[in-house]
Amino acid sequence: MTEDIIKVIILALVEGVTEFLPVSSTGHLIVGRSLLGLNGMGAVFEIFIQFGAVVAVVIYYRKTLYGQSAKLSSSPETRRFWSLVALSCLPAATLGFLAGERIGQVLFSPQVVAVSLIVGGVVFLLVERLPNFQLRESDQGSITRITARQALTVGLVQVLALIPGVSRSGSSIIGGILSGLDRRQATEYSFFLAIPLLGGATLYRLAIVIHTLDAGELFLLLLGAALSAVFAWLSIEWPLRFVSNNSFDVFGYYRIIAGLLILAAVSSGLIS
Repeated sequence: MTEDIIKVIILALVEGVTEFLPVSSTGHLIVGRSLLGLNGMGAVFEIFIQFGAVVAVVIYYRKTLYGQSAKLSSSPETRRFWSLVALSCLPAATLGFLAGERIGQVLFSPQVVAVSLIVGGVVFLLVERLPNFQLRESDQGSITRITARQALTVGLVQVLALIPGVSRSGSSIIGGILSGLDRRQATEYSFFLAIPLLGGATLYRLAIVIHTLDAGELFLLLLGAALSAVFAWLSIEWPLRFVSNNSFDVFGYYRIIAGLLILAAVSSGLIS
């Protein structure tokens, strides 16, 4: 058990650092768990540990969320914003509900992660050259003014993140920028989307498999989620600042290199 706890601590750190970067935290967790040899629990581990990131977002935006909840009944703009958040979450939530178990069985492998990282890296390098992706000064407009078209665009692009290695934050940020949001707006909106999407996915998945987990596995899940919340909260400011103001090129190159290294590790038998 002590060895498993150490492995969970390492993976919680990986989750906390990568969740808000466009490099796929789920992909890193799948590869990390395979590399460390943390067996059991299946895809539920990669999903549940992300609940910590949801907690980190809630804590980070607690004042904003409290203010919005206080005026939800009296502010049409606030109600409209959260209805658009729901719209953005709907495509991925629907497909995840219908095919989530199958996706976990078929796609949660280091090989799929590696290919997704490489393809996503190439896409990052290509879209960075599009006019919409040219770095520009933020207009500081409130993300509560996002349009229905923009919300739906983000939601449709975010569906791709059901494939491990694609990156939920990366796909939602790209969708946001392509729809006309600036980088900071797209990044912040991605953070807000994490609350219902990751939170709902975690609770739904846990409800399905909790009867199959023994006390030790449940403890490791809760420990991983708690630690990832701490690590994600400590690191949340940097991704928001960096992704908002810098090119995606560094992530594109990182993804390609990481994908190639994972394929090499699989071919050598280091991970399976």
